[in-house]
Parts: sequence; structure tokens; C-alpha cells
Amino acid sequence: MDAVYDLARNAVDARYEDLPAPAIQASKNDILDILGTAIAGAAAPGCRETVATLLATYANPQACILLSGHKVPAPEAAFANATLAHALDFDDTHDKALLHAGVSVVPAALAVAEQLGAVTGRQLITAVTLGLDWVCRMGLATKVAPIASGWMYTSTYGYFGGTAASGILMGLDVEQMVNAMGIAYAQAAGNTQCMADGALTKRMQPGFAARGGVLSALLAKNGITGAHNVLEGAAGLYHVYLKDAYDRAALLAEIGKRFEGVNLSFKPYPSCRYTHTAIDATLNLLREHRIDADAVASITVGVNQHAYQNVCMPLAVKTRPVSVVDAQFSIPYCVATALVKKDVLIQDFAEREMRNPRVLALAQKVRPLVDAEIEARHAGQMSPALVSITLQDGRTLCARKDAPRGSPEDPMSFGELVEKFRRCADECGGRLPAAGIEAAIDMVRNLESLSDVRELMNVLACNPI
Repeated sequence: MDAVYDLARNAVDARYEDLPAPAIQASKNDILDILGTAIAGAAAPGCRETVATLLATYANPQACILLSGHKVPAPEAAFANATLAHALDFDDTHDKALLHAGVSVVPAALAVAEQLGAVTGRQLITAVTLGLDWVCRMGLATKVAPIASGWMYTSTYGYFGGTAASGILMGLDVEQMVNAMGIAYAQAAGNTQCMADGALTKRMQPGFAARGGVLSALLAKNGITGAHNVLEGAAGLYHVYLKDAYDRAALLAEIGKRFEGVNLSFKPYPSCRYTHTAIDATLNLLREHRIDADAVASITVGVNQHAYQNVCMPLAVKTRPVSVVDAQFSIPYCVATALVKKDVLIQDFAEREMRNPRVLALAQKVRPLVDAEIEARHAGQMSPALVSITLQDGRTLCARKDAPRGSPEDPMSFGELVEKFRRCADECGGRLPAAGIEAAIDMVRNLESLSDVRELMNVLACNPI
């Protein structure tokens, strides 16, 4: 029997009371993080236009678009909020699964909770926990890296995570959940070409997945059937999309006992996760040696082949980014920014800051390379980074970072995520009052006690753009 049945049964049978405390906390962490990154992304290029398009097209008020002061049908709210949440590349990652997990799951679940009404915080936590687990398991089972397959697993698998979370809240039974997954498979897409071309669709692809997840569950609830052998059939996803390069054991290992949300990473910097170990190592050198950026002669950054292809090539674009996506996916730009600014912040990816002459001059001095030892030990994984900075006085300073900040190996606490949320809220230009910010934080902190998720969304959707 196709593995989708095991996954569907696990999702349908799950109860809040059976979830381990770390999984519950991980889901609360992720809900706060996704809401914060969506608020910060509301004014990013492409996001205002997306919201305006939806408001002009859809009139049925079911669920909030964050900060807009408007409601649209639930699938479109999921699309908009996921796009906002991914716009700054500041949302969670699962480093081993090589994807962003919450950005399709959380907006889909929140939109459905608003549409249904009277959904409790416990019900939301349960849906998010199982949705995260589903999408991460699909990534963990995959044996081909995104840059090699051409699929962007964040969105391709996000359709299924968003469907799982939506279907749980709608009360689908196992057969309906399997149908919903077949409907999701009929839509599932998302490609890496948007990165190569620096396209704004990079931030929209998880939005399509979130919308597809809500729509798939709605259609299944109303009797529409989908393919049943979704993952392992002769024309199932793992055969058609990946030529059978998957691990069934990894997909189903300890299902119902281990919840992969506990292994999520949260981002301290709004850039591609493959840049983060290089940023961490650079900032560690700055703290230890108080380096003057103007005294730097050259910089080398050693990473694995996977990171090199994703965030170092083509070098001419990475050292002088043309678009925001180019900058977000550039080790040279991010390392230079860290050296000049002593941090890497949201505003460093604004068009004006991307033209900073000191940063661009320093980026030209960054030479990324494939480190043989890192490649041998970490091929196809989230890459460590070995940063070597040679100063004009001849000294060379080196630092290596294996696990990025915010990963399970070097985690961010809920308190640190609260501070990140506040910084994200500062980016919305005052549209969200201080009282609303603190109210939202308290609601997520005590989410298991919330009687209706609409209270949280109303706080965050109150002020028009």
C-alpha cells in the first residue's frame, strides 16, 4: 500500500493530548516565526501587488491578509500570507530536509481556522505539528538535492503539508485525506529556476502551495477524488518527480512518535540558509578580532558543492547582485555585509543598501570555493563554512562554523524568537501598534489556552496597508 495511507492515518488519528511537549513548543515557535516574517515581508517587492490583485479579484471575506485590514476567501489568504512570510527569506528551515517547512503549513492552517471559526489553539497546534511533520518527512526521504532535481521542495512538498494541516482542521477521514493528497499532487510544483533568474516568484511559490493545500482539503471534503497511489504509484510523485530517488524507511520512521518540527531551524538573518554558516563564522571573527572592513585584503569561504552552486555561482552576479533574490542567495554579498555592517539585517536587502559601495567593493574580494574536506564529509547537506580573512598587514584570520545559528545544534530560544518577532514588526511602518504586537506574542506563548484562533488573526490584520 502506498505510504500516503500511513501518513494520512497518522494525521487523522493524531490528538493534541498525544503530542510530546517539545513538538508542541516547536509548533508554537514556528507559528510566531511565520507570523513575524510575514509582517516584515508585507512591504517587500511583489507583496503589495499580490495583495492588491487578490483584493480586486476575490470578494468573499473569510480569512485575513495580515496587516491589510481586509479578508478574502481562505485559499487566497493562505496564498498571500505565505508569500509575505517567504518574501524576506527569513522563515524557518529544516536543514536536513533542505526546505522551509512552516511557510506553507502555518498560513494554510490559520486561513482554515478563520474560515471555520471557533478553532482552538490546541486544534491549531495539532494541525501545524502534523503538517510540519508531513512536509519534513517528504524532504528527509528525498535523495536528490534541489539544485540537482530542479524542484524547490519548499513549495513542491509544501502542497502536502498545507493539505495535511487544512484537512485535519476540516475533520477529513483517512479516505478523504488520501483524496486530498491526490488533489494536491495534481497541483504540486515549484522550481529552482526562479533563483537562477532572481525572480519574485521565489517568494510566491510557497504561497501557491499554501493555497493549493487549502483548496485540496476543501475539494476532498466536498467529495472530489484524487489519485490514491500519490507517492509510490507507477506515476506517483517519487517516481515521476525524482525517478525513485527516495528512502521509504526515512519517510515513515517512528511515525506518530517522532515529530520533525522539533528539528526546525530558525533564521537570525534574512538570507538563504546556505549563507548562514559563513555569516556566523565572519561575525565570530569580528567579535574576536575587531576587524576593520577597510583593512581586508581578501576573503576565502570554503563550503560544500551544494552550497557553492546555490549561493556562490555565477560569481559575477553574487558579488554584484542585480536583484534582492540575488543578494539573499549570495555568500559574497552576505559576508561583505556582515563585515561592513557588523550584522545582517532586513534593511540590508533593500534596493538602496544593495548599492552600498563599501559592501560591493568588499564583496569583490570574496572568493568562494569547494572545500575538499567539507565536501567529503557533508556532501548534499547543509554546509559548514570555513572563512579565512587576509588583512592588508599580512595576517590571516580563520573561523569555521559547522551548524548555523538557530539550528537544533545551536538553537534560538522562544525568547529570542520573540525579539525577532518584535524586529519584524518594526518593519511594518507602525501599522501594527505596540499593544497589538505584545498581544500577539502573548497569544502564541499561551496558544494552548486560546479559545478561537480568530482572536490572534484579528490583532494582526487590523490596520490597512
